[in-house]
Amino acid sequence: MPTLAILPIKNFTEAKQRLEPLLSPGPRRALAEAMFSDVLTALRRSSSVEDILVITRDHIAQQIAGGHGALVLDDDEPGQSPAAMLGIGYAIEHEYERALLVPGDCPMLDPREVDALIAQPHDSPSALIVADRHGTGTNALLLTPPDSLVPAFGPDSYERHVANAEAAGTTHELVSVATLELDIDGPDDLEVLRTLLGSSHGGAAHTRGMLSQMLRSRT
Repeated sequence: MPTLAILPIKNFTEAKQRLEPLLSPGPRRALAEAMFSDVLTALRRSSSVEDILVITRDHIAQQIAGGHGALVLDDDEPGQSPAAMLGIGYAIEHEYERALLVPGDCPMLDPREVDALIAQPHDSPSALIVADRHGTGTNALLLTPPDSLVPAFGPDSYERHVANAEAAGTTHELVSVATLELDIDGPDDLEVLRTLLGSSHGGAAHTRGMLSQMLRSRT
């Protein structure tokens, strides 16, 4: 069952503004690029993802995506949900049977967990919803078929996705994927990430290296 992974990416210059108390614009952009690269690496290593589609107007993001063999669509509308709809439209047009919507700021993403998520039995139409670590936002959607649910990302999006699924008559289920639950938005998320990286070996190579470089530059 062909699966397309869809990554809507905002302009790196505008990314991670909630980290402003800790990081100036240059390091914030560098961190966003590193996390995006780690997500692409994990998806490329997944045996269950046929293709990756990145939706962005950021030229650096487009170059990074191309370097990882991803397809690229220029994003002509602001916002994660409209960009996700562009990806869903592409998936339908090109006859993918499933769409996996993931963010570009979950650097701990493990390709084995991606495979396990996609391998879960589900009906059609169905939506598997991966919440963030707080249980209120949505960090991933696995949609079968790709248009089985209208995405509505943002604060408290988990409840909206459940409501949208019920309104559409789409079977839905909350699924736990540990390495997808941590997205990096604010200083507390960054602290959790640093703790995880310090207690593990391997994975998130680009982000690990970038944070190490930032730490060395402060000493």
